[in-house]
Amino acid sequence: MNGPVELREYGEPVSRALPDAVGRALAAAGVVESATPDPYLPGNWRLRAGSKVGAVTVTAAGAEPVTVRIAPKVTIGRLFFLLGYSLDPRGWRDDGLVDVAEERGLLPALAHAYERQVARALGRGVLQGYRHTEDAALVVRGRILEAEQIRRRFGAALPVEIAYDEFTTDIAENRLLRAATERLLRVPGVPRDVRARLLHQRARLADVMPLVRGQRRPDWRPSRLNARYQPALRLAEMILAGASVEHRVGGRARVEGFLFDMNKVFEDFVCVALREALRQFGGRCALQARGVYLDEADTVRMRPDLVWNGEEGGPIAVADAKYKAEKRGAFPDADLYQMLAYCAALGLGEGHLVYARGSATRTSHRVRGADIVLHQHALALDRPPDALLAQLRTLAGWMARGVTG
Repeated sequence: MNGPVELREYGEPVSRALPDAVGRALAAAGVVESATPDPYLPGNWRLRAGSKVGAVTVTAAGAEPVTVRIAPKVTIGRLFFLLGYSLDPRGWRDDGLVDVAEERGLLPALAHAYERQVARALGRGVLQGYRHTEDAALVVRGRILEAEQIRRRFGAALPVEIAYDEFTTDIAENRLLRAATERLLRVPGVPRDVRARLLHQRARLADVMPLVRGQRRPDWRPSRLNARYQPALRLAEMILAGASVEHRVGGRARVEGFLFDMNKVFEDFVCVALREALRQFGGRCALQARGVYLDEADTVRMRPDLVWNGEEGGPIAVADAKYKAEKRGAFPDADLYQMLAYCAALGLGEGHLVYARGSATRTSHRVRGADIVLHQHALALDRPPDALLAQLRTLAGWMARGVTG
């Protein structure tokens, strides 16, 4: 095999010689948008990437492992900004926090940036804090839980149900760092030198309990005490929010890697940025709004990306984010039908569709026979972060004007 397969998000198809088991595994795992045998070159597969970016390695019986890398259309620094702002709008306004110019590829850049931030966080020692613990012990420590002692021990003197606050390194911040470190160590494609440094950082967190797969991630709050940890924690949340791919196909092939779906990245960013921009106008924003139905019988459920509710609780505006390739410079008509249904169900006179690209900054359509106007807005993701956020503040002002007249 002549090196990794290099693809680009929504780019042109690439034809490569691949074992059939590898091609089928890529199709079955949903890594690429399409994977089909090349009709003109026997033994080759035509691969076309969709919205997922990152890297995976496919291991098939009787064949060498094949690595597939999918590069995003935006720069890696911009992708980090979109991801980070969604997690913490106030902490990620500057994408210069992570310098990734020296790295090639999304996964190596992410692993390198994360290891560097963890090294800085742990440079002055592992953070300690108080952890509330409830336990059964033979020695009294802290306070006795009398109700639990009666319920569980039926009057027995030992062991004693107790509760105490322990000063320890096994706190939420360190658990998140260990979990993200171990996630990266499981993913193929992390450079050898970065992997060695990650192993060293994991050893420094050896006394921290690992997270069990499927377990809810512990919550942490920014404070003066964990200030030096915060850049690393934001990257850790980014890594843990990404999709770790572990897929087996018919027992003959295994797909492992790390992918981000740009559809979700863009949707999360737009919704969080709009929510922040609309705060000045009052009300409350519901992301992935529940309880919206198309019919009066509440059988056809819908879930708009963002519903802006007024002070009295009723909906006053709706928006949906669409990360799609447009056709011949036009916005897709099907999105208009969807937004029309949202407006009708919510009783709104305007709806807003937000795209990752477009030939025009805004297009409006007044629906025939209905007092509804549908707006389509385009964001230029290649602009600097401040300019990108300014576009969304302008959109928020447009939405507010539509409400206030």
